[in-house]
This record gives sequence, structure tokens and C-alpha cells, in this order.
Amino acid sequence: MAQNTSKNLRNQIIYSIYVRNYSGEGTFAAVERDLERIRDLGTDIIWLMPVHPLGVKNRKGSLGSPYAIRNYREINPEFGTLQDFRSLVDRIHELGMKCMIDVVYNHTSPDSWLAEHHPEYFYRKPDGKMGNRVGDWTDVVDLDYGNRELWDYQIETLKYWAEMVDGFRCDVAPLVPLEFWKKAREEVEKVRPDCIWLAESSEPDFVRWLRKAGVPVLSDSECYQAFDLCYDYDVYPAFRAYLKGELPLSAYAAQLNMQEYIYPDNYVKLRFLENHDQARAKSLIMDERELRNWTAFCYFQKGATLLYAGQETENTNCPSLFEKDTVSWDTGHDLTEFMRRLAAVKKNPVMADGAYSLKALDGQDILTGAWEESCGREGGTLEEARENRKIRLAGIFSLKGRAAEVETDLPDGTYRNCVDGTEVQVKGGKLICQGEPMILEC
Repeated sequence: MAQNTSKNLRNQIIYSIYVRNYSGEGTFAAVERDLERIRDLGTDIIWLMPVHPLGVKNRKGSLGSPYAIRNYREINPEFGTLQDFRSLVDRIHELGMKCMIDVVYNHTSPDSWLAEHHPEYFYRKPDGKMGNRVGDWTDVVDLDYGNRELWDYQIETLKYWAEMVDGFRCDVAPLVPLEFWKKAREEVEKVRPDCIWLAESSEPDFVRWLRKAGVPVLSDSECYQAFDLCYDYDVYPAFRAYLKGELPLSAYAAQLNMQEYIYPDNYVKLRFLENHDQARAKSLIMDERELRNWTAFCYFQKGATLLYAGQETENTNCPSLFEKDTVSWDTGHDLTEFMRRLAAVKKNPVMADGAYSLKALDGQDILTGAWEESCGREGGTLEEARENRKIRLAGIFSLKGRAAEVETDLPDGTYRNCVDGTEVQVKGGKLICQGEPMILEC
């Protein structure tokens, strides 16, 4: 884990925007006009998917992927000018939010500025031609970090953008050498001391497949040496398997609990129900009550919460990366007010530095969780710490949206549900869940 990673990142909400498809206009200016609405969702950080010009050679679809970049040091003219970009970032800052941009450092488009001017920076196939190590990425060619001059160029580029933005989301970060990322973090620190580093870490099957093919790839634990946040792809397959009925809820909860002891104390996970590479949450969880429970659980988990633009209006279509495919803001559904209430809970300090645990009630399809704050004196015994620990937040999430009587460790009494403001009675170590999410202040 990066030694100076702040646990306060666990209180943050990150809002991801694909500028091309965010609006019909598809520009920085259109995003800027909507910033107050985005802020009012409880957003702390806006992550802009790649803002650079795209390659033409071998492009996918009619418009090309934002992850096949032609020039790291320029702005995509489809979105506006550099001045337009600066105006957007300035306004983000004025509204009290931070801005993070995508960094795609494993590869470029085949017709990139680097491919033309520095072909020595690129990976070569056995036939000597440029190529990539992941076969279906036909619109890109891989960089070769065995060339240290490439390191200098890439780090200079990061420092240039770090003068404007607050952080970087690093695409397929595990395919770029760890030592490069550590050096990049050290150098960017000189320009942006509190720079935020998010690694798009990989799913377990992808890591195993690459290693079997002899391709070097970093685990989450390795990524954490340079990054502040990693995706929670390590548990995402279990989430999908539970939704399909292939795993019990307890198996998913066990994987989440395991993160507590396999990562450093200040680990931060990016918690999401959807992103630009995965199906929309609403397409996976169609029942409104179930979706509210999963959404509340996503905010309750240990880590930063990711929202993908359009999630608040329950879009079912994940916009194409290669075509004009605008987000619908008029779906007839709106989770905005619900998300605002959850955002207020997310700011509770116990979610940054408390002890976190989960329990699955398989027969009821309910997850219960607790955030506990230790009040034990420093240097006290483990028993003293256990006795003095106080539950600050308790969560009950009915993932099938069913009412049930739930056993709880909470003392008998009346508690406020932060999600909807109602009062909840605990009597005889039990409470009644009506099928709606509950986060109780204790």
C-alpha cells in the first residue's frame, strides 16, 4: 500500500463521465453546465474517461475507442479545446470537487504520435512488428517499459496534467511495471502532493490467464504499493455469481471479509455496481427494492463509492465505447434523492477508520454489516479494546427485497434509519426489516 494513502478516501464518492456520451452535444461545456447537479448527488471526485485525441488506424466502430489514444499531451477536439477543458476543471474546483483523468499507459493507437516519432518505445512481436499482448485489443499497440526513455516521457506527461487535475485513474495498471508506477508517483508528488492514484486492477481469471501466457501482470497487493485505490474486481465475480444463483450469499460475504486481512490497514477499494466495462446495475437487478438495497450496500461498504453517469436514472444500456450512444436522463426513474441520503451517511468518520465486518444470512438473503469504533486506550490489551469497542453504524440489506425478522447484536432500543429517517425498534435482540435497506445510527 502506498504509505501516505489517506483512509479518508473511504468517505469519497467518485462520479465517472464519458464525455462523448454524457450528452447529445458530447462536449466539456455540456458537462460543465451540469456540474451543480452532479455535486448535489454528494460527488467528491469527477473522473473523466480519456480526454485525448483518438487514433484512426484499426479503430473500432465508427468513432473509435477512447482507450486507443493518439496523443497523450493533447485534448480530443470532439470535446472542445484545452481552454474548454481548463474551464471545466476550474469549475469543478470552484464547486468543491476534485477532477481525475484517465491515464492509458499500457498502449496507444497504432498511428499515435509516439508510434510515429519514437517507434523504439513499443513492444515488438516475434516478426518485429508492433502489436499487443492481449489479442482482442486490435486497435492498439503495446508500449515497452524496458526503454527507460519512455519512463521519462510518460512521467513528464503526468506532471504536465497534474498541474491541472487532482488525480489519475490508470487503465489496466497491472500491465505496466510496478517500478514505473512507484517512480511516477514519486515524481508527480513534486507537482501535486495530494495526487490521487486509482488502479484499474484486474479480475482473478484475467490475471491467471495472462500469467499462464507468460505476460507479466500485477496483483492487487502489488498495485497497492503505488496506488491509493484498486477496483474490487477481486470480489466482483462472486457478486455476479450470487446474482445468478451460482453462489450462496455467504460465499460473497466471505470474500469481502477476506479483504480485511489480506491487504494493508489503509487499503481503499473502489466499490461499484456498474462501470463503463460492466453491465448496468439496473439490467442486472431489475426489481426496484432489490436495487435500492444493493445501492445502499455499495455506499455502506469499506471504500470509495463509484457512480457511472446515468446510474442515478437507472439506465439499463451501458453506452458503447465506439459509437455515439447518449445516456438517457429521462428514464422515468430517479435515485437522486436516495443517493443524496446515502452520500450523507458515507461522510460518517467511522467509515474511514472504523472496524468493518459483514455477515450473510443465507436463508433470508440478507447481509448485515457493522462499523465499529474502538475506544480502548492506546497500549491496552486486546480484551480491553474489545470491551470498549462501540458500534457506530449497523447495516441490514435485504438483497431480495423481502421482509424478515433479523437477529442483531444491537442492544434493545430505538434507532434511526439513516436511509429513510424512520425509527427501528430492537427488542429481544431482533428487529423487523420490511425489505428496504437499513443503516442504523448507534
